Amino acid sequence: MTAIFFIINGLAINNVAYAITLDELQLRFAHQPVVRADFSQVRQIQGMPHPLHSSGEMLVSQHKGLWWHQQKPFSLTLVLDDSHMVQIMPGQTPQVITAESNPQLFQFNHLMRALFQADRAVLEENFNIKFSDLGQEKWRLVLTPKTSPLDKLFTAITLNGQTNLEGILLTDLQGDRTELSFTQHRLTPETLSNEEEQHFKF
Repeated sequence: MTAIFFIINGLAINNVAYAITLDELQLRFAHQPVVRADFSQVRQIQGMPHPLHSSGEMLVSQHKGLWWHQQKPFSLTLVLDDSHMVQIMPGQTPQVITAESNPQLFQFNHLMRALFQADRAVLEENFNIKFSDLGQEKWRLVLTPKTSPLDKLFTAITLNGQTNLEGILLTDLQGDRTELSFTQHRLTPETLSNEEEQHFKF
């Protein structure tokens, strides 16, 4: 289930000096072809005295998919596109999951990728949504799942940000919490470098 947390990363919006609406987010997200950022993750699991920490870098391309590279506490790379999910660990053969072998995962992927564009129609079909303009260009989007498999996993997914997406909080039915923080957003160049293109070749 770890990959689920990663699919909803990388949203970014331009600075605005007026009230923000969900429609505004949809428009702005659709015009961010590539988003790069650093991430840190803190996961609190019921029954464990200390939270789990991880960090690394990520890249989201509207045309290619998601590249998620965890650097600490150990190296782990996940690549997700429309038809494959690949997990890569040093010294091991990459593990590949396809849409044919796990259609539920990729149905979930489709729903989560709708978040990148704040696709209101898809969100309203699958979530009860509450969008708040918090002032000073800050916003919050709370998604309460109402369709399967989302409603079997999460009680809520909360996204918040200002100029960029700054945090995601996931709470699940077991009472576990996962907090993701994003920094050092890089929105240019708007096309992938040759090196970045290689991330999606496997």
